Amino acid sequence: MNGLSTVFILVGLFLLGGVYSFWKQELPKSLIFLLSIGSAMCLAAGVLRLGVWN
Repeated sequence: MNGLSTVFILVGLFLLGGVYSFWKQELPKSLIFLLSIGSAMCLAAGVLRLGVWN
């Protein structure tokens, strides 16, 4: 299931780009915080599904 891992990693990177964009636009910190948590969860799920540490 490497395809699903790739999707998770790409979505996580997309959300991380959103965090950077929102930070530059000085949007509310709570929105940036929630988006960064979602990004971290997607990236972690993608890496764990790849089985890098297993």
